[in-house]
Amino acid sequence: MTAHRPEFPAVDRPAIDVAADIAARTDSYFNRTKRIVAAFGDKRVTYAVFLRRPVICAPRLMLDWLNMVAALRGTEIGIDLIYREGDWVGAGEPIGYITGSLVQLSDLETILLQKIGSACVAAHNAYQMAMALPHVVFLAMEARHCAGAEMQDMMSYAAAVGSEAAKREGAKGFIGNANDATAHWFGAPRGFGTMPHSLIGYAGSTVRAAEMFRETFPDEPMTVLVDYFGREITDALAVCARFPDMAAAGQLGFRLDTHGGRFLEGLDPAESYAVLERHAPGAIRRYRSDSELRALVGTGVSAAAIWRMREALDQAGYDKVKIVASSGFGVEKCRVMADAKAPIDVVGTGSFIPEVWQETYATADIVEYDGVPMVKIGREFLLRKNGARRRGG
Repeated sequence: MTAHRPEFPAVDRPAIDVAADIAARTDSYFNRTKRIVAAFGDKRVTYAVFLRRPVICAPRLMLDWLNMVAALRGTEIGIDLIYREGDWVGAGEPIGYITGSLVQLSDLETILLQKIGSACVAAHNAYQMAMALPHVVFLAMEARHCAGAEMQDMMSYAAAVGSEAAKREGAKGFIGNANDATAHWFGAPRGFGTMPHSLIGYAGSTVRAAEMFRETFPDEPMTVLVDYFGREITDALAVCARFPDMAAAGQLGFRLDTHGGRFLEGLDPAESYAVLERHAPGAIRRYRSDSELRALVGTGVSAAAIWRMREALDQAGYDKVKIVASSGFGVEKCRVMADAKAPIDVVGTGSFIPEVWQETYATADIVEYDGVPMVKIGREFLLRKNGARRRGG
């Protein structure tokens, strides 16, 4: 990645408070195991960490936390990553092995799994989205959908990891996100963004909101929301006419975020098909699921809506004006947009957040006790094979 988060932040609280947090948040049977093993004799163990579905390896938050805990406890935790950050990992394949004292590791399992599972799945989603639209720039807008600051940080990190994996294969990927706190994951000094719907409502018109933004931030490019009043094309052309120099210089863009309960201005089912017939006829002639068909010619921000906006801008002489698309741009919708060759410049999305949370459940199983391979029946695939170490590129 272009920027790296520093090692796990220094702990401001006494180590005893961190220990209390771990004890309170881990599963009780792990706490009890710690006490039993301490009483009957410690063993050196090795855990294998894996997920049950393909993912992109995103282990850094887990590793930083383990290193912090090891330092606080004065113990050694050996970490053998089989895959590097950003590598593709197959379902059930160990991402890495963690070795150390069972007394010191047994109560860490719950929390370390929290820090890797969802990050790996989100990274895989971000990778797939960027690869589906390799010529489109992405902006991470997941913060509002996160359950607090820790998840927000985790999802931004994951998007950055998936993006870097896609960039290595030629995609433009994610250039940044929408807030300052996690912008460092993308190598940016701050978050990106122009205006929310609330500013349009406050201003009373789309053009006036654009004027207010320009007066307040005169040296910045401007992306204007145009769906507030349901006049996407009318309001976009009015803003272009108000700021022709910005439009000509490529400093002006319009974000389409049309509500899923209606069509973009001027479209209906028949006209949506007609738009795609003009620009991507093959896309509407292939077999489609209901969700794919909706992304092509349905309500909201469809491929037809994006093409219609591009048509209107180009016909009015504003061919340098950019189109930013948002609203439900997950992996499937990105693939549909690619098939329709939708003229998108930027996608704003938080839809790399995993939809099926059960898929994010990581697991850690002990595979060695004092150097002797041993694992529960059915998990033999986790045992080290010929002392294998890191794979991947």
